[in-house]
Amino acid sequence: METTPRPALDLTIDCADPPRLVAFWSEALGYVPEPPPAGHATWRAYWSAIGVPDEELPAGAGDVPESIVDPDGRGPRVWFQQVPEAKTVKNRIHLDLRVGGGRSVPLPVRARRVEATVSRLVEAGAAVLRITDEPDAGQYAVLLRDPEGNEFCVV
Repeated sequence: METTPRPALDLTIDCADPPRLVAFWSEALGYVPEPPPAGHATWRAYWSAIGVPDEELPAGAGDVPESIVDPDGRGPRVWFQQVPEAKTVKNRIHLDLRVGGGRSVPLPVRARRVEATVSRLVEAGAAVLRITDEPDAGQYAVLLRDPEGNEFCVV
């Protein structure tokens, strides 16, 4: 009996400016821009070589990396897909960047780790939306928006 292989996970984020989000999320996640397949100078050259018609590619698509990968190969690939429409509503799914270390780490230490990451990401283009500081519940988290308005949390 044939078994279905476990699917690989890619995360696709619709956006207007893939290079901008490649730079931001590479910084946020410690990822690197995904190089084009061997033998191809750009992703556009690769897509052309495998038969993707030029009319299916927006101007500039694939001229620079539009995806990022975990250099350790553990996390999912993230592709920033250029779309014509702007973001208009709250995300129905978001990323949590877990930098605090979990509940076994004292709350003040977790909060300092979160704040250090938030400061770095604000410098990279994020905006703080809300801080959840609930010491009685053992919680400290910050809700941010990436440069195109996608919400994510740092906990």
